[in-house]
Amino acid sequence: MPVMLGQSMAIQAVRAQLQRYAGCDVQVLIEGETGTGKELAAREIHYAGARRDHPFVPVNCGAIPDSLIENELFGHGRGAFTDAKQAQPGLVDHARGGTLFLDEVDALSDKGQVTLLRFLQDNEYRPVGGGAARVSDARIIAATNASLERQVAAGRFRRDLHYRLNALYLRLPPLRERGDDVALLARHFLDAVARRLQGPARRWGDDAIEAMMAHAWPGNVRELDHVALRAYLGSEEAVIGLARLRAVEPAFAGIAAAPRRRAHEPDLAFAAAKLHAIRQFELDYLTRLMQQACGNISAAARLSGTERRQLGKLLLKNGIETRQFRPD
Repeated sequence: MPVMLGQSMAIQAVRAQLQRYAGCDVQVLIEGETGTGKELAAREIHYAGARRDHPFVPVNCGAIPDSLIENELFGHGRGAFTDAKQAQPGLVDHARGGTLFLDEVDALSDKGQVTLLRFLQDNEYRPVGGGAARVSDARIIAATNASLERQVAAGRFRRDLHYRLNALYLRLPPLRERGDDVALLARHFLDAVARRLQGPARRWGDDAIEAMMAHAWPGNVRELDHVALRAYLGSEEAVIGLARLRAVEPAFAGIAAAPRRRAHEPDLAFAAAKLHAIRQFELDYLTRLMQQACGNISAAARLSGTERRQLGKLLLKNGIETRQFRPD
């Protein structure tokens, strides 16, 4: 079964939520930045649940032309159009008994949204060209790197479809919110490249790890995976340091190597170390607090002895969505 790697409080909370959702057979909406692992999360829900022995069918909604949306989803009957010499099942049929994963669901056109909404209302559909109505038992998991609530407010996504998809909600944290998971994943991906290419084992130098820990990772886990691949292929040394990382990865080109530290000298200057510790404390504390309060800000404020408005500001500052902690 695919598993999301990491030891941070943020990813532990996500894994616990995935396990709960696996046992609750309704629609799930997964939101997260590009590269955070939305399809991996959907697969974990699928393979941890009762549908594990049935198909997991991923669909890139942004790649389906408007004119083919019904044909792709529902298939067609023989003679439905000129080249339809025989009946063809659609993706909904392929996902029978399993999970239909709708990636980039926000990319659906108005027509695509209406088509999906009509299907979700009663799980009935007809192949293009007519025929008897069929009922689907596939579970729907949708994903987007945009906020559907904001898309609805902007008039770009149907509110009624949002309600249908959002029975259960999951927000995947970006890599910059996952603390030491950056180092853990960097080592994992480097080892994975060596195994895949059947090459010699290599490891990161401390200066490379420090640089990666400080990087913002706009492409998240996928970006880190690609960085590990390029660094491995671009290096002949057993240890990949910052100099090699800068040579193969443009994002690190302007980063200077940290000055060599004496024994027992702290990793960071006092002010920087203090700021880092405060940020990590806030993230860990708020994550545990919202778990205890089941996502209720008022209850969390009482537990922590914090004014509700101030707590709301701290949650916003740390990018913590309360919905992910609410009970099913």
